[in-house]
Amino acid sequence: MEIRRALPQDIRELLHCLKMRSKYAVLLVFVISLVIIEKENNFISRVSDKLKQSPQALAEANSTEASPAPAENGSLASLQELDAAFSQLRSQLYNITLQLAGDGDPGPRRHVLLMATTRTGSSFVGEFFNQQGSIFYLFEPLWHVEKTVTFLPGGASAVGSALVYRDVLKQLLLCDLYILENFISPAPEGHLTPFLFRRGSSHSLCEEPVCTPSTKKVFEKYYCKNRRCGPLNITLAAEACRRKQHVALKTVRIRQLEFLQPLLEDPRLDLRIIQLVRDPRAVLASRMVAFSGKYETWKKWASEGEAPLREEEVQRLRGNCESIRQSAELGLRRPGWLRGRYMLVRYEDVARAPLQKAREMYRFAGLPLTPQVEEWIGKNTQAPRDGNGVYSTCKNSSEQFDKWRFSMPFKLAQVVQDACGAAMRLFGYKLAGSPAALANRSSSLLEEAQPAWVT
Repeated sequence: MEIRRALPQDIRELLHCLKMRSKYAVLLVFVISLVIIEKENNFISRVSDKLKQSPQALAEANSTEASPAPAENGSLASLQELDAAFSQLRSQLYNITLQLAGDGDPGPRRHVLLMATTRTGSSFVGEFFNQQGSIFYLFEPLWHVEKTVTFLPGGASAVGSALVYRDVLKQLLLCDLYILENFISPAPEGHLTPFLFRRGSSHSLCEEPVCTPSTKKVFEKYYCKNRRCGPLNITLAAEACRRKQHVALKTVRIRQLEFLQPLLEDPRLDLRIIQLVRDPRAVLASRMVAFSGKYETWKKWASEGEAPLREEEVQRLRGNCESIRQSAELGLRRPGWLRGRYMLVRYEDVARAPLQKAREMYRFAGLPLTPQVEEWIGKNTQAPRDGNGVYSTCKNSSEQFDKWRFSMPFKLAQVVQDACGAAMRLFGYKLAGSPAALANRSSSLLEEAQPAWVT
C-alpha cells in the first residue's frame, strides 16, 4: 500500500518538475544562445581588428559602428548586432578587393601608347592622359634605354634598338618597373633612385604613397614639381601602377610600328596606339631652337649660306620622315592585328581644337574623359603669349601651331619639302611654292584630314 501511495506522489513530483523545466526552457536556450553569440562577436571583432591593421584596408570609409535600436527581446538585439558585424566585415572585404583591383569600377584595363617624335607636341598631348586620376602615366621612360644602348661599343642598329625598346615597353605596360633598373645610371640601390628621367612629368610618381618624405643631402636630379619627395622607390611605383585602372606611356623613341605587333597580340595587354605627327617644317624649326647646338650647320646655311648643308644631315631628315610615313601607312592599311587599335592624329588639329581631339582620343582608347582633364585643357591652351617656354605644355595653342611659317627661310622649307614630300602629302600638309605662299597669314597649309584617322 505504501508503494502504491508513493507512486502517484512521485508522478506528481515528476509532472511538477516537467512543468518547471518547460517554464524555464526558453530562458535556458536564451542563455546558451547569448554565450554562443558573444563568442561569435569576439571572433568577428578580432578579425575586424586584423583588417583595420592592414595598410590597404579602407576601414575609415566604412568604420560606422553598428548601433541597433534597443529591443525588449535581448536575443533579437544580439542577433541584430551579429548581423551588423557580419555586414561590416563583408563591406571591409569588398573594399579591400576593390583597392587591390583598382579604385572605382574595375572595368577593362586599358593600355595606351602615345607614339611620336621630338618636337611634335607629344608632351602637351601626353598631359591629356597624365591628368586623368585613374591612369598611371609615364613620361619618356625609354630615355634611359636609349642612353644605355647607344653607348654600347659600336652602337646598336635600328632594328636592335627597336627590339630592346619593344621588350622594355611591354614590361612597363605590365607594371614591371624594375626593368628600368638595368638602364638607369647610376644604378638604383635598394630599388631607390633620384635619377628617373623627368619624374615630375608623371603625376603618378609624385603622389602618395609613391612620394615618400624628402631626404636631406640627397641630390634629386629629376624631382617632382609641386611637392618635395624622397628618391623614387621603384617598388612603390610598381605597386601604384598595379593599383591604377589604366596605364599610358609617351615615347619619341619608337618609330617602327611593325615591331609592336607582339604587344598588340599579347593577351595580357589591351593596347591602343596613338601616333602623333606634325608638319616636318614646323618640327625642324622647333628643333633648331630647342636643340640649337645640334643644328648649327642648318642655322648657318639658312642665314648666311656660307657653310654647305651636309648631305648626311638631309639624309637623316629624309630617313626620319620615311619611318614615320611607313608606320602611318601600315596603320592606315588596317592589318588584322592592328584593326581598331591605331589612331593617327595631327598636332595641328589638336592645337586648333584641343578638347574635341581629347574626346576623340579618349573615345578611341575606351577611357572616360574626366572633368579634371577638361579643366586642365581649358587652362593650358589659353596661356598669355609671353608665357611660352621651349618645353612648356602651357600654350595658346590656336596661335602657336603655325607660328614657324613667319620666321622660317623659304630655302629651308624647300629642303624639308624635298626630303619629306611623301609624308607631307600623306598627312595633308600643303607644299609652299614660294616665300609668299609660306608666309601668307590668310591661307592655310593644312588640308582637311579624315576624322581622327581611327583604324
